[in-house]
Formats: sequence, C-alpha cells, structure tokens
Amino acid sequence: MTSAIYLVRHAKAGSRAAWGDDDALRPLVDEGLEQARLIAARLAPLHPPRLVASPFLRCRQTLEPLAALTSLSVESADALREGVDTDTALSFLEGLADGVVACSHGDVIPAVLKRLEWHGLEIVDWPDTRKGSVCRLERHEGRFVRAQFSAPPH
Repeated sequence: MTSAIYLVRHAKAGSRAAWGDDDALRPLVDEGLEQARLIAARLAPLHPPRLVASPFLRCRQTLEPLAALTSLSVESADALREGVDTDTALSFLEGLADGVVACSHGDVIPAVLKRLEWHGLEIVDWPDTRKGSVCRLERHEGRFVRAQFSAPPH
C-alpha cells in the first residue's frame, strides 16, 4: 500500500543578512505570507491529520494558514529545525503518520532527499526545494520510494 507525507520548505522570509535579531525569530515577508495562504489552499483539501514545523518562526508561519483552514494546531519539532542532523530529521519524518504536513528548511530538506535517494528514492522531475515548494514523499511498506514536487505558489 502506498501512502505519503508532505514536506514543505518554508515560504519567503526576510533577508538573513538584514535581520539583526535571533534568526529563529525571522518572519515571513508579505510575499511569504501570501505563499503560505496558497500552500494552505492547496493542502487543506487533503485533510492532513497533523501539522508539524521547525520551531523557527518562518516555518510555523508557513503552516498557520493551513492550521486555520483545518482547525489543527502547528506543533513544533526540533527534528525539523535548521542545522539539524540529517539522521535525526529523517528518523522523525519516517515516524510520521500518513498525510502529515511537515515544514522545514533549505538545508534540511535537500539533505534528507539526498540520503533517501542513496537508498533508492525515485525523484520525479526536478527536485524543487525553493522557498514555498511542497514535496509529496510517497511510502510503500514503510519506506520512502518516490518524491513529487509542487513549485512554490506565486
């Protein structure tokens, strides 16, 4: 039986270089907030059972519109935070139930995909990990076998 989880790269945030505070507090910019609304509209009809995000503000903000549409809360998961070890992130993702939406960062997602690719993951088309992209990670018998990407919404 094939099932899937959804891995979202956080939407557009302000410039890291221009941000003078703790990077974990860097918010989405207006374009990122709009991307988050469009991502929510795309994923809400799938009726996700759970939403999990890196504790970084930009990841939580990316899933907040989806939380509003689904009456779910956004749970924080350190296993999705920027800079996390690939094994930690992958182990966490492997433990998620079908249909869960997870939001992480531009260093974590490509590293996880690369590791999975080494173990036979089929990547359909170009692996689009730009801000606001969504990856549908399909599983068969508990193992991730296929990744399909949706481009960031505009």
